[in-house]
Amino acid sequence: MTFYNDRPNDNQERIAVLADSAIVLDFETTGLDADEGHRVTEIAALRVRGDRVIERFESLVNSGARIPGYIAKFTGITQAMVDGAPDAANVFRRLLDFIGTDSVIAHNAWFDQGFLARECERLGLDNPVPEFVCSVRIARRLFPELKSHALGSLASRLGLPFVSGAHRAGVDASVTANILFRSCELLRSKLAVPSVDMATLRRYAANVELIPIATAA
Repeated sequence: MTFYNDRPNDNQERIAVLADSAIVLDFETTGLDADEGHRVTEIAALRVRGDRVIERFESLVNSGARIPGYIAKFTGITQAMVDGAPDAANVFRRLLDFIGTDSVIAHNAWFDQGFLARECERLGLDNPVPEFVCSVRIARRLFPELKSHALGSLASRLGLPFVSGAHRAGVDASVTANILFRSCELLRSKLAVPSVDMATLRRYAANVELIPIATAA
């Protein structure tokens, strides 16, 4: 996956569109409902700041669950792959350590936040992560004309690379990070600010009306 922030050399001018560090998170799972006993099979967490990914955490997860055939076909994650992966308690402890105090951003955030909460509950882990920021909600405000705000549709609208049918956590997190950077670039222009901080992103995702600095003055 090619990142929007990839540049051939660091001497080129950089655009620090995101003022704070944050975590872009994506899970692959055995199904769609954590409350129905579906489990996480793969995690990708990307720490982003400015206009680049600065650190990443990726792992398959052995939760002891069986992967339905249609899920294996959809994601490419097989039973053998997760059977040989680190156990869920180990991976989620490391994930929480990796997140630390950073805000978390996810596409359709309710899904990933629900799985994080349920996995922590099952594993007896404290979950201090506050409410996720949803990149779908941000995209709906930025691009109300789009019929779909799925990753592929947004990547196409923004001219960003997208691997159709990949359905792996690392790929989806990379696409989400690309979309986040471009969204922040558009927002900083819209709000007349040098960069966008997480407080602004959180308010924008919550549908709070933000006034450009020049207008407010």
